[in-house]
Parts: sequence; structure tokens; C-alpha cells
Amino acid sequence: MTYTNEEFANMVQADRVHRAYYTDPDVFDVEMRKVFGKVWVYVGHDSLVPRPGDYYCTTLAGQPVVLSRDDKGGVHVLYNRCGHRGAKVLSTTRGNARVFSCMYHGWGFRPNGELAGVPMRADFPEASLNEARAGMERLARVDSYRGFVFASMDPDVMPLLDFLGVARQGIDELVDRSPEGRIEFSAGCHRYHFRGNWKLQMDNMADTYHPAAAHGSTVGRDGRQFQRRAGQEGGAALFFAPNGEAVVSQLGVRGFKHGHSSEQSLFDKEQSGGVWDEYRAMLVARHGEERTADILKNRRHSLTLFPTLDILIAQTSVRVVKPIAVDFTEVEVWPVRLAGAPEVISEDLVKYLNMTHSASSFIQTDDLEAFERCQEGMKAHGSDWILVARGMGSEIDEGDGVLFGARSSEVGQRAKHYAWRALMSA
Repeated sequence: MTYTNEEFANMVQADRVHRAYYTDPDVFDVEMRKVFGKVWVYVGHDSLVPRPGDYYCTTLAGQPVVLSRDDKGGVHVLYNRCGHRGAKVLSTTRGNARVFSCMYHGWGFRPNGELAGVPMRADFPEASLNEARAGMERLARVDSYRGFVFASMDPDVMPLLDFLGVARQGIDELVDRSPEGRIEFSAGCHRYHFRGNWKLQMDNMADTYHPAAAHGSTVGRDGRQFQRRAGQEGGAALFFAPNGEAVVSQLGVRGFKHGHSSEQSLFDKEQSGGVWDEYRAMLVARHGEERTADILKNRRHSLTLFPTLDILIAQTSVRVVKPIAVDFTEVEVWPVRLAGAPEVISEDLVKYLNMTHSASSFIQTDDLEAFERCQEGMKAHGSDWILVARGMGSEIDEGDGVLFGARSSEVGQRAKHYAWRALMSA
């Protein structure tokens, strides 16, 4: 089905979205161009390419791209495509090479995308080889914030800092927890798929309404797996109060401009004891007591950046959502190393993530089951609409385009839907 701009606009109402938003392959195809082709999309962290010649292969809107570092230290995002016959140049996920070589005819490319060599070059018109498109073309715009590299296919996209807005404070919250002020992706990633639309995962990142039900088997009053954080005190997530009240369902959510969102933290106390005290002393030595106390405040459970990036602050990790088809999505979860912190903290974070967000974890498996049931359920006849009305009309305007909703408001989900509507109806 071919939709008009007006039909795309009508697909997202103030308090609900049409099920075609999640289920129609034609909607998905247009999204790749009108959403992913028009905004800043997270590509990878610069710690994945620490040395000249390093590369990391991934996808953007289903297209193969390469994050690379040149011999002068510059970071680039290239289309993973040979300028000769269009073959994919790099086939391994990560590696290092002085020249990226195409296996089909042997054309070589520098890590900045420029053409480096052509076998039997004299047989080609030199004008053809001098064109920029003869190399591995760069995406229109590339920029980074505190090591997080973003790219856009749109040369006229707004500046990255404008796109992130005040939501970027969530990135700061994570990175500032390193005694050296930087993080590293050095422990690999969990990678898995689910049979559902990518926006189901993104909705879930702004949802504090579901844990008491969806994760009921693992967030009972003892909450044992959620106490395994560095330190001897302050490491337990309070899902239920002693009186049985579902505390998690009282948590607030923020919706930001451009579709970003964040959730309030489950952890209400600063950690202390054991290795945590050693780590805290490192931060005090660098920042002083007052700034350290501010850094270690648990403000957010996570920060989600539209369209597909989630900074899991509670798990000290990063989640990336990759749409593959209208009903098939890949998810990557990357443990984060806090550079300069005691190594045991990074090791424990990997163990903690194994319990919460691996493919066989306590928590993520529940979410994936919910996503697949949503995708199946939306095939059923009945109402064509999906309701996202919780907390509507009671949000607090905090300025800078930020709306805060208490008690598991769906304001963060609405922010994503409204951003999608603006792009798809443009």
C-alpha cells in the first residue's frame, strides 16, 4: 500500500497509534528513507576503532557501513561498498588493515574511503578514477559526542548537539563515572533477534509500567539478582515496598524533543563498601567531593535516543536496536568498561549484564516474549489502534521541550511516536 503524508500523520494520534505502524511492510520500507535517512543514527563507539586502520562493520537503515579510523586519527563512517562494481568490501565485523581490499577485482581503499589502488589502472579513464564515488563513499554527515559516533545520510541534518539537546546529559551521566572521563567497549556484545517490529523494543525503553507484571517471576520482594552490584550497600533495586506496593510502577518518565526519553532510576541510594569505596576515592581525587557526589547520583535508569540507541545507566551498558524487517529485529547489548576504575567493577558489570540482558537472562527474555506476542496479537481483527494514553494530560513541562510524567506515564513513548510522525509526514 502506498501512503500519503497525511495518512502517515493520521497513523499517530495524540493518545494512540495505528497497528500498521508496527505491522505494514510498506511503512517499514518508507521508514528506512524518511526516518533513518533523515536523522542522526548511532553507528558505534570510537573505542571500537582505537588504532589507525581499525574498522568496525555494522548497518544503518539496513545498509552495510564501516566505522573506521585513518592514519591521522580521524574517525569516518563509510558505505561498505566498492566504487567499482558495488561489492561489499569488508566482510569481518572488526579488524585492522592499512588498505581495505575488495576481493572481487582487488581495488584498494584507504580507511578514510579514498581510492588507494587499482589493478591495471592504465586501462581505466583517469577521470573515472578521480571521482569521489570511485572510493568507498562517506556518509553525508558524521559527528560524535563523548565517544559515541553518529552519522546521517542527510547533508542538511541539524547539528548533532541540537538533535541530542538536554537528553545528552544521560551520556554524560554514564561517561563521567569513569575516573578518566571515558568509557570503552572492550568486552564484546550480546546479540540476539526477536520476531517483532523494532519500535516495540524502543517503546519498552520508556515503559516503567510493565516490570511488575512482565518480570513478575524475577522482581519479587527479595530481588536477589539485582543486588549484585559493586559495594556492600545501596545495590538493591526496590521493585516492591514492604507493604507490597509496586514501587517500579511509580517511577516517572521524561519525554524530550526529537523522540528521546529517559526513565527514573530504580536505585535510590548511593553504593558504599568494599571496592566501591576505592572507586569513589578515585573520583574524589579527580573531581573533589561535591562533584563526585553529583556524578554518583542515580538520576536515570536509562536514556533512550531516537531512533535506536539506549544508554542503560543502571546496567552500565549500551543497547543498539537494528531493524531488519517489519517483523524482525536485531538487538546488541554492549557492556561498558569505565576506564580507570578497578577492573573488578568492569568484570562484575559483565556478570550483572549476563543476568539482566543476555539472550538467556532473567529480564530480557520476558521482554522479547512480550514483543513477539504484540506482533502476533496485532494481526487479530478488532480495533486497529494501540493505546498510549497513560498519564496523558498530567505531564509537567520542565522547559527545553522536556515533559515529565509521574507513575509510569507513557509520555516517553508518545515522544517517540510524535517524532516518527513528524518525519514520516514531512
